[in-house]
Amino acid sequence: MQQVLMTGAAGGIGTLLRPLLPELGVRLRLSDVTDPQVPPAAGEDWAMADLTDFEAVARVVAGMDAILHFGGISTENRADLIHEINVKGTYNLYEAARKAGVKRILFASSNHVIGFHPRESRIDAEAEIRPDSLYGVSKAYGEALAKYYWLKFGIESLLLRIGSCFPEPKDRRMMATWMSDRDMLRLIGTMLTVPRLGCPVVYGVSNNRESWWDNGKAAYLGWQPQDSSERFAAKFADFVPGDPDDPAVKFQGGGFAKAGHYED
Repeated sequence: MQQVLMTGAAGGIGTLLRPLLPELGVRLRLSDVTDPQVPPAAGEDWAMADLTDFEAVARVVAGMDAILHFGGISTENRADLIHEINVKGTYNLYEAARKAGVKRILFASSNHVIGFHPRESRIDAEAEIRPDSLYGVSKAYGEALAKYYWLKFGIESLLLRIGSCFPEPKDRRMMATWMSDRDMLRLIGTMLTVPRLGCPVVYGVSNNRESWWDNGKAAYLGWQPQDSSERFAAKFADFVPGDPDDPAVKFQGGGFAKAGHYED
């Protein structure tokens, strides 16, 4: 049975996925800086760790076969906090994984790495990096770091540019960016079991009618999203399009692209 660590287990995606992950037949170690809202169940153990503390990270990584790295700041924030948690913390995670002999990592990146591409553009894994925020910059760093550890040390990573992983879309933009928990689970299962992973960029999005992202370059993985946001279309039947020149409408990053610089 594979031993799998999930960081950020008390966060939004971690909480959403926890009830489903036992279906993959793995032994889970859950980690975060806060206590879980739901106590560990059979097949789970909980280990507190601050990503900025290398020794703590090394302790929770020890003995793992794979890591699901969802930990870190998931919205825009101060540059010093983004750097400490998302940049330094991701380095600590990868370096601890190298020393522990971990072979595979899912790095939770974000669509905000490419948020300044216009919505009319359908882009793939080779699209130019155009971060829409300091948060997006930190995820671009994480992708580059993962590629370094793949090329230098052979640690395989799935670079998952998550769109919007919630029980259902929260706004009209998410009709294009939504990813179901089940499609996320299927992708994690693929990442853990596929014979050859490498270090691909995969856009974390379901099989939605409106789509800005092309996963063709990761087709060799064999992952096919099964769900679609279309079943929620009635919620947005009265949607009125905004100003097409509004950055929140024009760019794929939505409100992140429109927001001013956080440090101002």
